[in-house]
Amino acid sequence: MRHATYYACLLLFAIALGVAAWQGGGWWVAVVVFGLLSALGTSDVMQKRSTLRRNYPILAHFRFGLESIGPEMRQYFIESDTAETPFSRDQRALVYQRAKAINDTRPFGTLQDVYGADYEWINHSLVPAHPESHNFRIMIGENSAQPYSASVFNISAMSFGALSANAIRALNQGAKLGGFYHDTGEGSISPYHRENGGDLVWEIGSGYFGCRDDKGGFDLERFIANARDPQVKMIEIKLSQGAKPGHGGVLPAAKVSAEISATRGVPMGVDCVSPAQHSEFTTPIGLLQFVARLREASGGKPTGFKLAIGHAWEWFGIAKAMHESGILPDFIVVDGAEGGTGAAPAEFVDHVGVPMHEALMLVHNTLVGLDLRGGLRIGAAGRITSAFDIARTMAMGADWCNAARGFMFALGCIQSQSCHTDRCPTGVATQDPSRWRHLDVPDKATRVAHFHQNTLKALRDLLAAAGLEHPGQVGPEHILRRISQIEVRSLAAIYRFLEPGDLLRKLPDHAVFRDFWAEARSDSFAPPDRVRRMRDSKAW
Repeated sequence: MRHATYYACLLLFAIALGVAAWQGGGWWVAVVVFGLLSALGTSDVMQKRSTLRRNYPILAHFRFGLESIGPEMRQYFIESDTAETPFSRDQRALVYQRAKAINDTRPFGTLQDVYGADYEWINHSLVPAHPESHNFRIMIGENSAQPYSASVFNISAMSFGALSANAIRALNQGAKLGGFYHDTGEGSISPYHRENGGDLVWEIGSGYFGCRDDKGGFDLERFIANARDPQVKMIEIKLSQGAKPGHGGVLPAAKVSAEISATRGVPMGVDCVSPAQHSEFTTPIGLLQFVARLREASGGKPTGFKLAIGHAWEWFGIAKAMHESGILPDFIVVDGAEGGTGAAPAEFVDHVGVPMHEALMLVHNTLVGLDLRGGLRIGAAGRITSAFDIARTMAMGADWCNAARGFMFALGCIQSQSCHTDRCPTGVATQDPSRWRHLDVPDKATRVAHFHQNTLKALRDLLAAAGLEHPGQVGPEHILRRISQIEVRSLAAIYRFLEPGDLLRKLPDHAVFRDFWAEARSDSFAPPDRVRRMRDSKAW
């Protein structure tokens, strides 16, 4: 019977009540237990929202309970050590070990299937190199008034609001200890970013938080006040992020605390809206003019933009605007679709945006083809946790790498995937002070610095084995990928790499350039006429 458990609880409650009234003592515990279960079953039978609860009173709650801990059960007891969902146990363990500065060596042999499709490795040399240091750096904005020497591995954009106060404190103190930068995320520069003095990259999104007027537009004077702070080393205009490109956001009025209000420059008691599109520019050339404007207003600090690649013609329009106008950003950060987020619609997380490898290759190839790559640096972000991840990414065209979730693991994140609930068990992604106050800032800052340092030491050893002195020397010929059990190719053979100036001489035999390059426009993000005609061919 579907109601058997419910009826049994009612019967046991009656029996326990009778015995307790007669003998007392411990029977009253049974009265309370079966009384509560009976009340729960009665509530299940009477309510109308859940058919499952009406059909299976009391028992339905066991199903809900098991379902709620399903991700944890799979993560800890079912999934293999190498299953990436989204990060494998091996990947997380490596970060934890390096963050704690404990032994990260592996015994016995690899757990990877070296004959499985997509297995990757770096070729070693019979003449290993001997890099003098693991502190690999890259100069950004060499032609600007205040160039910045950045580490090749840094903290990617995560806003205060998405992360807790103590998480921001620990990340920034760790960046200070390790000599690398901390991207603020579009939530602007909070007091917690400033406390420890670590290098900041100020990300400015479409909401212009920290530099907005009362109507939500860009305010130059407020921008100058923050941008000229010596702690701010670079300015990054966020066009889109990998996990939810083309999607704005709303922080409900109830969550706009006094701290968030002061940090973002938004009023309390009102929804904080982050539009899907910038209001300061509407064309590729307009974007570059905005870059130049912010660079000048900041006092000549390196200024660039971050984007997730979507429509190829839109990126081509930006590239053409660079070539035609001569206005160049100091850097571009490519964010892959595999990037993380505090919360996003499922369809955006799973099915919107170009993954980092293909996006990075497109940006790198376009700039090389226009002969613009020399002085323009490219950063890349998208599920990077190890030295091999960094080496592979730089082999595909990046000058440096950023990581967000990797540094969250260094803070103690356990991948509970509860960032959007405000119930993060480790105090990293929550605004609940009863949770984040238990995150010990000095200890976690040390772990952040250790993770960075030990990852770069591993990168140094990896490069040395390949006969290289600096990660900038890693090329696509160094990284091999198994295509099948009997076929292996280097990235240089898998991907088509343009030669400097190719796009200035002819149209490359490359599908995306062949289809969209000629029709892309520097004065508009609009689709080519051919694409518009295909859309209009549908019957409505």
